Amino acid sequence: MDVTGLKVVVVGLGSSGVSAARLLQTKRARVVANDASPRDALSAQARALETAGIELVSGEHPIALFAAADLVVMSPGVPDFPELSAATDRGCEVISEVELASRWLSAPIVLIGGTNGKSTTTELVGAMLKKAGKRVFVGGNLGVPLSEAVGQDFEALVVEISSFQAERSKCLHAKVHALLNVTEDHLDRHHTFEAYADAKGNPFVPMQPEDVAVVPHGDAVVAAQAARGKARIVTFGATPLAQVGVDGPDIVDRSTGSRYPISSLRLRGSHNLTNACAAIAVASSMGVSPDAILATLTSFEGLPHRTVFVAALDGVNFYDDSKGTNVGATVAALSGLPEPKVVLIAGGRDKHGDYGPLVDILRERGRAVILLGEAAERIQHAVGDVLPSRRVKSMQEAVVCAKELALPGDAVLLSPACSSLDMFRDYKARGEAFVHSVRELCAGVDA
Repeated sequence: MDVTGLKVVVVGLGSSGVSAARLLQTKRARVVANDASPRDALSAQARALETAGIELVSGEHPIALFAAADLVVMSPGVPDFPELSAATDRGCEVISEVELASRWLSAPIVLIGGTNGKSTTTELVGAMLKKAGKRVFVGGNLGVPLSEAVGQDFEALVVEISSFQAERSKCLHAKVHALLNVTEDHLDRHHTFEAYADAKGNPFVPMQPEDVAVVPHGDAVVAAQAARGKARIVTFGATPLAQVGVDGPDIVDRSTGSRYPISSLRLRGSHNLTNACAAIAVASSMGVSPDAILATLTSFEGLPHRTVFVAALDGVNFYDDSKGTNVGATVAALSGLPEPKVVLIAGGRDKHGDYGPLVDILRERGRAVILLGEAAERIQHAVGDVLPSRRVKSMQEAVVCAKELALPGDAVLLSPACSSLDMFRDYKARGEAFVHSVRELCAGVDA
């Protein structure tokens, strides 16, 4: 793509927006970096764009800016806004940073999408490809923007893609696209489940028969999305019916006949078993040998804030799953714990989803639920008298209260089913607050 001399507006100056603006400058576009936040609220990296010679427009989205744009690049955190119509009404292309970067990349792209499990699966696939000796980029929604890969000598690009990125990536072409699952999330942005599912499924559309769509066995929603493209289907799941599935004590890849003992996995929990099946399906489709896959499964320990064991106190195990930012993720975390009963710490900024599935699993696995944040009242109303619930004002209070209600042999699980932005900078800060509170509680008992 030649953008020489074109006026390109980059909207949203988080890490992906900053990276896109810098990339476009190297491609000799006339770049305008735009963010609705005031200048003093922008990061140092965003403000540095101006020093580098990129025009910076902050505090508003001026309609004249979009009326004159030749191309608009939207960061994932930015929803539609009225002024954008000045560009779209003229037929101006509006794309994501992921799609922008892909237009200057020749290495095969592996996309990992889904409501839950995509970060773990992205890292696991990346580790498998690296174990096979490939030069691999791993990033996207997970962390490093794809724009950072342009101009580098990678042999494969493993990219986590969110619904926000996928909704504006309709021409992005993947060699392999795994859509792990689609459950209710981000309805505050997409408004309907159907619109959310369609956004998740957009990367299937440009795929051709030589490409591979990795989908969960028996999932009609994901199957319908995969059918929007022409890719060859490979199924996965914790079932013997999947092409990469569970057969007794092993994961079996029926395309190669390879077997991987479940006991060899460092990852724990039924949801991570499913993630491992998906990763094997993707890696096998990319030509990774069974030996490299097995070596990775036996060494990969997972990611922070994803059902990570923190400490044990008086026979109660504490787990940090702060990345459980939607109902489906929390249900998966609860289902995957080995302890029979769980005191759940939940709540945060509400995403307007249905808490019914959470109540169903709590009826079976819950000891009690501790609630904090903006969604506390709504979750408490949904739980009703199914099990005891308490509302608290801080993470420290939540941990103390959870310990009081837990019995020996129980787990205390932070898995909020909500975003963190009402009380914390992000899910990492929320998880760190939980870990600190647990360790503080343990230290107090030891003293």
